[in-house]
Amino acid sequence: MNTKILHDADIREPLFDYLEERIGKIRILEEKQTGRARADVVMVTERYLCGIEIKSDADTYTRLKKQVRYYDRYYDRNIVVVGSTHAAHISEHVPAWWGIISAELIGGKMDFYVIREAQDNPKVHDEYKISILWRPELNRLLEKNRLPAYRRKSKAFVRKALLERVPGAILWPQAMEELFERDYNTIDEEIEASRSSGQKKSMIQ
Repeated sequence: MNTKILHDADIREPLFDYLEERIGKIRILEEKQTGRARADVVMVTERYLCGIEIKSDADTYTRLKKQVRYYDRYYDRNIVVVGSTHAAHISEHVPAWWGIISAELIGGKMDFYVIREAQDNPKVHDEYKISILWRPELNRLLEKNRLPAYRRKSKAFVRKALLERVPGAILWPQAMEELFERDYNTIDEEIEASRSSGQKKSMIQ
C-alpha cells in the first residue's frame, strides 16, 4: 500500500503526460492569474479551455471555494486533480460539472484515475474567457476577421468588439489557435511593438 504523501511537484509533470495521451493536442499554461485566484494549470485544447486545480495530499480545501468561483467564470470546463487522501470527499467541495481525477503512486509510477468526467461549465462568461488573450493576440484576431485595428482603444474595448462582431463558432477556435501559438520568448517585444504602433497612430491623428 502506498504511504507516500504526494505533493504538487510529484503530480504535475506526470499529469501533463497523462492529459496529452488521453486528449491529444493540448497546450499547458501554468500558474495563470484568474481573477483574484491563480489557476494551477490552464489546458488549451482545440475546442475549449480547461482550468485545472491540483490538490495534493499535502493541500487543504481552505482556498478552494474561492478558486471554484473564479475558475467557473473563465474556463469552459474545470477539473480538480487530487491525491488519494482527498478522493473520497472532493465531490462535496466542487460543483457537479467539475471533473475529478485522482492521483496515486503505484509501484513507483504515478497513476491517474478519472472519478468524474468534466462537463461543460454553465457559468463561464465570454467576457472573462477572452481576457486571457494578450493585446497582440487580440490584434491578430481583429485582422483575421477584417475588423478595424482600434489601436487607440483599450483592451476592454477590443475584447468587447470581438465578442459583439465575431460569432463564437469562429472566434473561439481562432482564440485557441492563438493560445497554441503563444511564444513567451517574444511576447514582450510584440507588446512593445503594439504600444509603439498605437502611439504613432495617435501622433499622426
